[in-house]
Amino acid sequence: MPGFEKWSNLERKEVNDVLETGILMRYGFDGPRKGIWKSKELEAAICSTFGCDYAQLCSSGTAALTTAMSALGIGYGDEIITPSFTFVASFEAILSVGAVPVLVDVDDTLTLDPAAVRKAITSKTKAVMPVHMCGSMADLDAMQQICKEHNLILLEDACQSIGGSYKGRSLGTIGDAGTFSFDFVKTMTCAEGGVVMTNNKDVFIKSDGYTDHGHDHLGADRGADLHPFIGYNFRISELHSAVGLAQIRRLPEFLETQKKNHAQLKSILSAIPGITFRRIPDPAGDSCSFLSWFLPTEAATRAAVAALKEKGILAGNFYWFDNNWHYIRKWDHLKKGTTLNHLHPELKAAVMHHANKDFSASDAVMSRCISTAISLTWTEEQIVEKGKAIVSAII
Repeated sequence: MPGFEKWSNLERKEVNDVLETGILMRYGFDGPRKGIWKSKELEAAICSTFGCDYAQLCSSGTAALTTAMSALGIGYGDEIITPSFTFVASFEAILSVGAVPVLVDVDDTLTLDPAAVRKAITSKTKAVMPVHMCGSMADLDAMQQICKEHNLILLEDACQSIGGSYKGRSLGTIGDAGTFSFDFVKTMTCAEGGVVMTNNKDVFIKSDGYTDHGHDHLGADRGADLHPFIGYNFRISELHSAVGLAQIRRLPEFLETQKKNHAQLKSILSAIPGITFRRIPDPAGDSCSFLSWFLPTEAATRAAVAALKEKGILAGNFYWFDNNWHYIRKWDHLKKGTTLNHLHPELKAAVMHHANKDFSASDAVMSRCISTAISLTWTEEQIVEKGKAIVSAII
């Protein structure tokens, strides 16, 4: 799955270009950098590769989400509908702009249940933020229709789905804005980094300034830039961009390998009675970073997890129901509204209310799900061996 599995001289070459100039910052120092602008190159490559008009690099996927929300005008008093199965960064970013994360149930796509989204809409709802978990996509036709009916923003958290698509369009480029994470374990990595993608020039201009202390970047001298609004330091470095520039050029290679290995493992597991697989709204668009499969009951799934652990092969197989980073069940800090800074009492109360709702519909899905990460380094023989080991743990 992660691009770091395939380090090469291509990444080393791009990083060395930056090191030879000594200019590690993405802005300014025009003379000494000798024409080396890795961040600009990577943003252009993102636009051409994924088919968006604008891309603004950030220091992380979390920073990208925060930036996108701010650029879209999301803030105090607004509610954002997002799934109960995601990474904690999704609700962290919502809280960072003063909005309320309204977590709702997922269905067998492992993403937002459209019926749950409709039920959660109130007069305060400002946006719907589907999270394309584990490489595959939410039902974007349904999400777009809901947003159109209620005049809502559609913000795609595509941080886990680099290379995925929906009906021929890249995930992250379909909504009003979308984000990727380029952290160490993503299909394409910068080690740390993220990006806001959009086809809206105004959202891009605001994102560009917001990530660099509000600089408007309109002058030749960065020190003389004006500041139309307050921003933050969410900049990416040239070193991180250099790694990403090499990785995005290798993305087709990564995806081809990922899909081949995914198909081989799925073929093996398909022979096991009782196993079913995640429903994918557009199977052709699955990036195949994970193979997500279900057993008939929670008891059977827990027994399989225990057997995988006993055999020493649990690593790479994720039982999200017990995972404290990705599923609402273990987010005690969110349920209790535990923060270092003081939240406004109304915001804290709203956060705690929505985090402590009944998520039994999600539990029924997640308690039966195991996701197997697909490695780019597996040989065909290793996939057969892994598949047989999983089969032996289940039967």
